[in-house]
Amino acid sequence: MKRMASARKSSKSNGSSRTKTSFVLCVRNEGYPASLETRKLYFTLPDASAAKHNLIRVIDESGEDYLYPADYFVALRLPADVKMALSKAS
Repeated sequence: MKRMASARKSSKSNGSSRTKTSFVLCVRNEGYPASLETRKLYFTLPDASAAKHNLIRVIDESGEDYLYPADYFVALRLPADVKMALSKAS
């Protein structure tokens, strides 16, 4: 399975910001072993168009955002202070 390239050159260039990111836990990585690690937290970026196709925009191991099947991840609800700490670490 080939990963889909980012529709955006830079996540920051289109108005997205780290404050709008959410976090997901990777639970599958079939077809993407170099890009995704299972049991690892990833940042996501909002992408309504991708969501309509059951895809999620994730900042992967390359540091770029790409589309992946949404069922490869579990959404996490983190306390605000944890989100802040994780955002600063990136």
